[in-house]
Parts: sequence; structure tokens; C-alpha cells
Amino acid sequence: MNIDEFLKLLIKKCISDIHFKAGSVPRVRLNGRLICAGTDVLNAEHIEELATGLMSPAQKVIFDRENEIDFAYAIDNVSRFRANMYRQKGTTALTLRVVPLKVKAFAELNLPDETLKKLAQESRGLILIAGVTGAGKTTTLNAMLDYINENFEYKIVTVEDPIEFYHSDKKSSVSQREVGSDTKSYASALKNVLRQDPDVIVIGEMRDFEAVDAAIIAAETGHLVLSTIHTMDAVQTIDRIIGTYPPHHQSIARTQLSNVLRGIVCQRLCITREGEERIPVTEILVGTSLIRKHISESKLAEAYKSMEQGSYYGMHTFDMELHDLYKRGKISLEEALDKSSNQEDLKLKLRGVDKEN
Repeated sequence: MNIDEFLKLLIKKCISDIHFKAGSVPRVRLNGRLICAGTDVLNAEHIEELATGLMSPAQKVIFDRENEIDFAYAIDNVSRFRANMYRQKGTTALTLRVVPLKVKAFAELNLPDETLKKLAQESRGLILIAGVTGAGKTTTLNAMLDYINENFEYKIVTVEDPIEFYHSDKKSSVSQREVGSDTKSYASALKNVLRQDPDVIVIGEMRDFEAVDAAIIAAETGHLVLSTIHTMDAVQTIDRIIGTYPPHHQSIARTQLSNVLRGIVCQRLCITREGEERIPVTEILVGTSLIRKHISESKLAEAYKSMEQGSYYGMHTFDMELHDLYKRGKISLEEALDKSSNQEDLKLKLRGVDKEN
């Protein structure tokens, strides 16, 4: 079977992931729902054939040794994919995340255009894109990177595992390093990145203490650092970063983070009222002097209140934006409550909207 032709058949609008495993039909994630793609059951030989068509000989060696591997794959003029190959029940299985060829602008992604542009115009500090798996963090990170590339004369160095979106030089010079092929590890790349004369450093994902510490040090030394992190909201993001440090270093880490943090953009995806697509709902924290004070004093409940009252600076909480999307008829009540951080509080506020209507 030709893997490229097979994947072309499966790729349709709003499909985010494709899953293959032995003894099952292929499944795709469409608007967040996992559905069957056809009726033909794939056996172990089919999956091995798919795997052989996707991996290079060097990647096959790594997979045979480790039993799992992350890598990128592309079909010209169709799509790129972030692939994860793994073993289950002694057979090969595969998950592909669909990555569009074109980086979309903030407005095209239904993201808060003005606030994100203002954050991307920062010349130094730390900006984090947060959310659960599949919330669109990488898409937003690359939209921000593309905006910087188009508008500023910077040297940009990225460290990614794997590279998903390709960036060509515009106003900036962009060097993209992939873990495994261009550098041995995140730790190795981040140890050397400051010697590469960067203005902007992009870390594909903050996975551990080494990545967090390297990002904060780079931000402290006058660089703009962008990264993603797997967290639910802005407050949890701050907690997660501080929590990576040993207890006796956490007080210093709070001060360091408060000094360098420029913004946290958290995302969740909502199904529209018509059910035809998913749109992002965001929570945005901006590193104002008051927010910095709350972080350094570990008053995160106060930081949340400041987000609720910080619309002048472009800040808002998830529930504030869900309230707005429901009021404008973009999402259903059920979807708003499902994606809410505080369901009871939002339900009370939405009753007022229903009375107005």
C-alpha cells in the first residue's frame, strides 16, 4: 500500500489526528471526536508496511532499539505530520498529528490578535503557550514565531522534537534544530544555544527542570524565549514552573519568574454551535507590575483576580471568554460549561445572558 495515497484519502477538513493499530480500522479525530475511517481492519503486516514507508533507515534503527519514536513526515503540497510510532500488545502502532503546511495568522486562528501581537513585540522575557494535548499550542506558538519573523530583524533559534512547521527567512534569520537529527537532546541544544547569537529562542516544549531553568536563564540574559507547556490554566502554569525547582530554590525561582514573565496564553478548543469546527478559547495573563508582585509573593489567587480585572492590558480568564462566546451565539451552553474552569460560577453568569435574550 502507498502510504502517501492512503494518508491523502484520510485527510479532510478539521481532522487533527490519525490512529493506526493492528486488528482495528483506522480512526481519525474529527472536531475532537474519535471516529472510524472506513471499515477495513488493518493487520500487523499492514502496520509494519506503513511504518516502513514513513521511517528512514536511521529512524527504524532507533525504533527497533527503543520501541517508540517521535518524528516528522511530509507529503508535498498536502500536509506535514508529527508522528509517534510505538508498540502495543507486541505490535507496531502509529499516531499522526496533522500539521498544516501554511502557518496561519492570529486572526485566521480566531485568536486575540491585538494582545498576541503586543506580546510578540516584546524584545526580551518569557512567553508561554499553555494547554492540554491537542489544544493547539504548537499552532499558536508558530503563529507567534511567524509574526516575529515577518516584522523584526532577529536571529531566531528553535529547538523542537520534532520540527512541525517549517519557517523560511523573512525579516529574521531562522535556524530550526530537531532533536535527534540536528542535536542529541534538548539539554544539549539548550546548553549551547546562547553561543549561537540568538535574539529569540523557541523551545518546542518545556518538559523538565533543565528546559525550564535554561529558558529562565536565557530570558534573564536579555533574550526573548517562547515555549509551550502542558498545563490547564495560567495559575497552574506558574505552579508547574516553580514546582520543577527543588524546595530550597523555589523562593528564588519565584523572583526570577516574576522578573522575566511577559505573558501566558492558555488554550482550550470548543466545538462551535453548528458542530462544524473547533475554535480556541483563551486565558491570557500579562506580566504587569501587579502580576509580577503576586507571583513573587506566591499570591496566585490574587493573580487570577487581576486577570479578571485586567482587560485594559488584554488579560481575561477562560470563563470570561466562554461567557462572551456563548453570548454571541458561537458555542452552546453545554460546551461553555464543559470547557469552564468554574462551572457553577459560569452557570450563574450565563443565566443573566439567557434572561436578556
